[in-house]
Amino acid sequence: MKIPLLFACVLGCLVAPAARAQNEIVIGHFGSLTGGTATFGTSTKEGIDLAVKEINDAGGVLGKKIRVVHEDDQSKSEQATAAVFKLINQDKVVALIGEVASTRSLAAAPTAQRSRVPMLSPASTNPKVTQTGDYIFRSCFIDPFQGAAMADFLMKSDKGPKVKRVAVLYDVRNDYSTGLREFFTNTVKAGGGQIVADEAYGEGDTDFRAQLTKIKQANPEAIYVPGYYTEIGLIARQARDLGVNVPLCGGDGWDSEKLFEGGGAAINGCYFTNHYSAQEERPAVRKFVADYKAMYGGKTPDAMAILGYDAMRIMADAITRAGNTRGKAVRDALAATKDFPAASGTITIDKDRNAQKPIVVLKVQDGKTSFLTSVDPGGAGK
Repeated sequence: MKIPLLFACVLGCLVAPAARAQNEIVIGHFGSLTGGTATFGTSTKEGIDLAVKEINDAGGVLGKKIRVVHEDDQSKSEQATAAVFKLINQDKVVALIGEVASTRSLAAAPTAQRSRVPMLSPASTNPKVTQTGDYIFRSCFIDPFQGAAMADFLMKSDKGPKVKRVAVLYDVRNDYSTGLREFFTNTVKAGGGQIVADEAYGEGDTDFRAQLTKIKQANPEAIYVPGYYTEIGLIARQARDLGVNVPLCGGDGWDSEKLFEGGGAAINGCYFTNHYSAQEERPAVRKFVADYKAMYGGKTPDAMAILGYDAMRIMADAITRAGNTRGKAVRDALAATKDFPAASGTITIDKDRNAQKPIVVLKVQDGKTSFLTSVDPGGAGK
C-alpha cells in the first residue's frame, strides 16, 4: 500500500527522534547563563560540557551517549522553575543538574520532586535545598560547614588574622547569604568572639555607605560579607573610601573573575571559603585544570566550573550503577554515592543527600587568589 507523501514525512519526523532517543541519555542543566550572576551558570556549563566530552569519548553510559540540554534561567527564580518544567515535560530529561544559587534551586526543586526526577545541585549550599524532598541532592558542602570554617579561620588559624571583633554585612534577599550569616555568627559567638555590628543590604543595591558607616563606628577587626561577587567589589571600594581597612571575608559566592574587576585593589588582603583552588597540587586538580584550559583557550577554571564537572561525573556514575535511567533507580544510586573521586575532593553523599567533602580558604591579592588551607568535614585543617 502506498503511503501518502505528507503522512510519510510526518511518520519519519516522529520516528527519527525516537530512534535518536534510544541511543542517548538526556540530562537537563538549568543555570544563570545570562543575568546578574551569569558567570556562575556559564562556568558550570563549561565544566559539565567537559565532563560529557570525556564520558562520551570513553564510550558513554550504559552503551549510550549523554546529551545535555542547557536552559538559561536568566538569574531569576521564576525562570528556574519554568526551565525545570520545560526540561522535564518537553525535553523528557532523566535527571537534572542545577542550580548554583540556593534561592533558584529552592524555587525549582519542588517541580523536580513532584515529577520524581533526580536533581543534583553542583553548588547550592543552603541546607534547605535538599530538605525539599528525597529526589533532591547536592554535590557541594553546606553552609553550616562553610560559615563555621570561615569563623574558625578568622579567629584561630595561624594563617588568618586571629580576630575577635567581627561585623556582618549580608544580603537580606538571598537565602544563601542569610544562611551563611546565621552559621558564621553562631560559630563566632561559640568561640568567644563578638559580633559588633549586623547590617543588611539587598541584591542589586549600589550604595552601602550607610551600613558601612555604622560598621566603622563599631570598630571591627574584620567584616563578614556572605554575598555574591556582583556586590562585593562595590562594598569593598566604598569601605576603603570610608576608611574601613580591615579584611573583608566571604564564601564561595565571591568566586568569579568579575570580583577582581569590581573590587580592584580594594579587595587585597580579603579572604573567602571555596570548593577548590587551582593552585592545589592534587593530581586530580592538576588534570582537571589542564584539560579545562585545553578545551577553553587557556582559561583558568573557577569553582563553579569544577563543581559542574564533578556533578556531571557523579550523575553519570549513578546512572551506571543504577543500570537504567528510571528515576527511583538513579535516585537510589545517588544516595549510595560513597568516596567518589571527584576533582574537587572525595565526595560521599550523606543520609540528608548532602555531600561530605573538604573546603578551602583563599586569600585575594593583586587580582588573583592564593590557597591558604583546606579543612575536612571533621574540622581538621591541612
